[in-house]
Amino acid sequence: MPNSSIDILSSLKSGGLIMVPLVICSLLVWAVACAKWFAIRNFKKELALVGNKIPVLLNEKKIHEAKGLCQMVECLGPSMETLLQGPGENREVWKARVGRRLAESFVMLRRSMWILGTIGPSAPFIGLFGTVVGIIKSFESIAVSGKSGFNVVAGGLAEALVATAAGIMVAVMAVVLYNYFQTRFAELQGRTRNLLEDCMDLMADYKQENK
Repeated sequence: MPNSSIDILSSLKSGGLIMVPLVICSLLVWAVACAKWFAIRNFKKELALVGNKIPVLLNEKKIHEAKGLCQMVECLGPSMETLLQGPGENREVWKARVGRRLAESFVMLRRSMWILGTIGPSAPFIGLFGTVVGIIKSFESIAVSGKSGFNVVAGGLAEALVATAAGIMVAVMAVVLYNYFQTRFAELQGRTRNLLEDCMDLMADYKQENK
């Protein structure tokens, strides 16, 4: 393990100063990824709780209990509270309000995704800049020594290759994670919309029976 740590540090050092922004980008990618994993996990727990309890309570006409349960969920709370207000005079307006609350919840869930979306396409260019800097250093070494050969240009070429590889690695991580989370968000949004529509039908029937 110590040798591995030394090898990693040596590789980072050989990439030059351009490795600093690439390391920062890498840390940002994993920080956002961890935050999104926790957010999705919490959202799925809320969705399971609401999906298991609310339809049962609506079928049993226990509206007050359903409203109390909605106060226990954070992400889905606004959507469910709007849903439990009932259709009123215009069902389409009611549906639109519920849809807006759901959209707001997923805007919050997707927050910080722009970081992955920015780093993905940008990291290769940061690595490319490091490549250019490394090649320039190689030519400077030739100019200073007045000689050419592998030993003269090795340092600059190593910096160029390490920076290029690091840029590609960070970009691949960011793009893969971005696409993964976008797919999960779309899946969760579809499941949530279906649940809300089922609950809206039950709520509309309840309001109709109690007119």
